[in-house]
Amino acid sequence: MTTEITIELDINGRSETLTLDPRVTLLDALREHLGLTGTKKGCDQGQCGACTVHVDGARVLSCLTLAAQAAGRPVTTIEGLSAPGGELHPVQAAFLEHDAFQCGYCTPGQIMSAVACIREGHAGSDEEIREYMAGNLCRCGAYPHIVAAVRQAAEMAS
Repeated sequence: MTTEITIELDINGRSETLTLDPRVTLLDALREHLGLTGTKKGCDQGQCGACTVHVDGARVLSCLTLAAQAAGRPVTTIEGLSAPGGELHPVQAAFLEHDAFQCGYCTPGQIMSAVACIREGHAGSDEEIREYMAGNLCRCGAYPHIVAAVRQAAEMAS
């Protein structure tokens, strides 16, 4: 018999209280309990990066993070990245401008990793961008466009 726990999550600046099985991942809490389906479930093993979100400003794989581990810590998903008025984040705008997606499935995770890449100072060269973004897979092969979008957003940020 599994005992449920009650946790409070700070998701995109909103407080959410959930009662869950303690084994529920952050990914499943976001998608199944809060209806935030922008974060994608890809491999469910931490190998594709589709589930990337920010916890305390750092990128994490939400499929490998228990929801309880994020309790009381600020979590940002793709839904919380744009400005309150709906203006796209510069990385989102650069992805659109450079057509840095095809099917779009990996795009939320790519964008969340790109934001962290730039914020942490890992966008100094195309090689550095590729290295830092290597944990995010794109089955469609849009990598050159993704790198161009990250480079443009990094230049705008500096």
